[in-house]
Amino acid sequence: MNSKGQKKDGMTRRDFIKVAGTAGAVGALTLAGPGIPFIHAKEKVTLRFLNSETDADCVKVMAMTAAEYEKKTGVKVLVDTLPAQDAFSKLTASIKGGMPYDMGCLIFMGDVLLLARDGHLVPVTSLTKKYKWGPRILVPYKNEQYWYPYDYNLCTMFYRKDLYQEKGLKVPETWDQLVENCKALMLKNKEGVTERHGIALPIGTGGPSSYMSFAFLWAEGVKILDNNWKVVFDSPEMGPKVVKFLDFFAELYKTMPSGMTQIGFAPPLTLFASEKITHTVFTGKICTHIDKFAPKLADKYGMTPYMDSKGVGKAVSFGYDGWVVVKTKHSEESMIFMDWFTENHYIDFLHSSPLGFQPPRMDMYDDPRWRANPLIEKYWWAMQAMWDYLKDPKLVIDSIDTQGPNYDVRGGMIFNSFALPEMLQNKLLKKMSSNECLKIAADTLRKSLA
Repeated sequence: MNSKGQKKDGMTRRDFIKVAGTAGAVGALTLAGPGIPFIHAKEKVTLRFLNSETDADCVKVMAMTAAEYEKKTGVKVLVDTLPAQDAFSKLTASIKGGMPYDMGCLIFMGDVLLLARDGHLVPVTSLTKKYKWGPRILVPYKNEQYWYPYDYNLCTMFYRKDLYQEKGLKVPETWDQLVENCKALMLKNKEGVTERHGIALPIGTGGPSSYMSFAFLWAEGVKILDNNWKVVFDSPEMGPKVVKFLDFFAELYKTMPSGMTQIGFAPPLTLFASEKITHTVFTGKICTHIDKFAPKLADKYGMTPYMDSKGVGKAVSFGYDGWVVVKTKHSEESMIFMDWFTENHYIDFLHSSPLGFQPPRMDMYDDPRWRANPLIEKYWWAMQAMWDYLKDPKLVIDSIDTQGPNYDVRGGMIFNSFALPEMLQNKLLKKMSSNECLKIAADTLRKSLA
């Protein structure tokens, strides 16, 4: 059955051979009934799946799915789980080491395109073409799709609504207002030690900073590349905006706890839930985290997009997760598994992180089975807000690795240069002038594309 409850016959063996570009190392593959794959194998097939969703419920769903699949088909699926920020390096290391994973999760489109360009991925167009998808979530490369998106990870801002009411504060519309609110809500103990900070944003060299700390730039209208793939980050139009952002971020940094070079994706969430900070940026996963670990805050926070300096522009950081099929001797079997998995257990997987996994497939929003989840029902206000982000033509959804006129490996190249996180480090840790930080970043971006 598919996500709409309709019977499906699945893909033919010829379809799989066509999209995989390789015949499997085992014998004939057929489908034993609608949506149920069955493999007549000369030898036992084992598929390796690199999972980057570390929540216990997600791991449980993957384990149950693998066990069910082996029982139905005899094909064993080994699931290895590691943090999302390590997925690309682990996957590429497995490829270079000659023992590639057959399937895996990736969290940045630039990484997907780099692997597709180098011939390491199998197109999954036959799977994605079945459904209508939200804006910008598919990754076309040479007229094929190379990943199956399973969620939007739109990074937005959360604030303590109850503390705003106590202090008579308004939801910030400008950078200055955000700084003022963060400072107003900081709290010191009797010894003068700050026990509650304003906000926490990562500045270390890596994916968390690139994802969580720069949507202020997108709200301000900043672009890194123009439509000819030329770096315009330091152009007369963009450069002054970046300098203004760096000056703003330096003020905001004064309200943050120590250790921002070391934090990854999760600490801003846990710091907010433990009331150590009054603002954070994250996905809807914060709702499920608070519901589980800090239920007393369940009705005490609100959501707002990143803002610009003038109170005009709004943005969210473009985040997403997806599954890829790696070109291995078992590519055909991997495609059959992915077809079965996405048709039979996609909703189960989404429910393992109900507010964290915002569906990129538009059919989900009208699917009563998906909406019936208790946490989705309880926090529908948050899901509705995130759904509205997708429908708002004025709200900017952007990221470092999706810069340029279209999706391209050059987005991955500038992303992996980490020019922007290091720009923040130069400003905040080395105390360089904003103009000097901008120059170094622009030079690094150009070198990454050379």
